[in-house]
Amino acid sequence: MTDMLTNASVADATRGERMIELRVRFWTNGIASEPGTIVPRHAWDSGTVELRSNESHGIVSRQALHFYSLAELPSIIEKTLINNGVTLHADKHSQELFA
Repeated sequence: MTDMLTNASVADATRGERMIELRVRFWTNGIASEPGTIVPRHAWDSGTVELRSNESHGIVSRQALHFYSLAELPSIIEKTLINNGVTLHADKHSQELFA
């Protein structure tokens, strides 16, 4: 079966697998003065981004990509999506923004 607008194949998806999910994790090590402890709600501005597995979309989780500042986060998200063959479509609001 193909979608008439994009000419891409379509598939049934169970509830909970209709979205593509990214996981962003921030490092918390080395903030507290004692090893093995944390300071609650404190983190570095660096960490990892990974695409979560999703059988309906044919996505298998791969190794997470690291970012070293919040400024890098958009490009790491983009790289993660590209590396996994995900295509983003501009919605109505984005189209108006860039028109």
